[in-house]
Amino acid sequence: MKLQDFYDSAYKWILLHGPDIVSGLIVLIIGLWFIRLLKSRIIAQMSKREVHSSLQSFLLSLSITALHILLVLTVMQILKVEATIFTTLVGAFGVAAGLALSGTLQNFAGGVLILLLKPFELNDTIRAQGQEGRVTTIQIFYTVLLTIDNKTIIIPNGKLFNEVIVNITRETQRRLDFEIELSYAASPESVMELIADAVKTAPGILPDRPVKIGIVRLAFDRVTFVVNIWAEPAEFLNAKTYIHEEVIKKLMAQGIKFPGT
Repeated sequence: MKLQDFYDSAYKWILLHGPDIVSGLIVLIIGLWFIRLLKSRIIAQMSKREVHSSLQSFLLSLSITALHILLVLTVMQILKVEATIFTTLVGAFGVAAGLALSGTLQNFAGGVLILLLKPFELNDTIRAQGQEGRVTTIQIFYTVLLTIDNKTIIIPNGKLFNEVIVNITRETQRRLDFEIELSYAASPESVMELIADAVKTAPGILPDRPVKIGIVRLAFDRVTFVVNIWAEPAEFLNAKTYIHEEVIKKLMAQGIKFPGT
């Protein structure tokens, strides 16, 4: 008699919940197949749009995990499983993790934005956070610079993205400006001519851009000449030091003295 009651109860339970179970299994199978199909599409789209390799794996993992969670919640809804406790635990965990990892999450968000918006790329020379160097690595949480004197600088992406970034090498041309102060005994025409001669032989100077040399300021005991020229970013420092050296040599050769000498 008791066994018959068990069979009757099981039969009623199957009639009551069987359609939901079958529907849930069908949705689960179709959902898993759709996620696999979508995964290949996401990979193809990221490759097509040239998303940074450091970001591809993370975005793929995040997207697939979110889809799996959504699928599980959908199946639970079909099976009429109470999801209140589950969502409460997930929410509490999210709040705790957010409070504990606020700095890390800020760096992560900065890294994602840098990799997506690309204010700089690998091998660009940038100036940020009081540091200047060539970008050697862009990771999710930090960016690595190599300075001209061969020092490695690691900058958290949260601070990096929220401050001013000067990309020195993105443009193919960079203007070189400098001033020279001389006494009034120097002939302006002679000074500008020798500066022009020094500029002509400097490395990396762009010949199709104008060279501006003139007097920018007059003082009681000195006159200030300004020089504006254009150079290739990679040769900027070489051009600057070369011109300074050549100008000093030419001034000394003509006996032109600096103020106070």
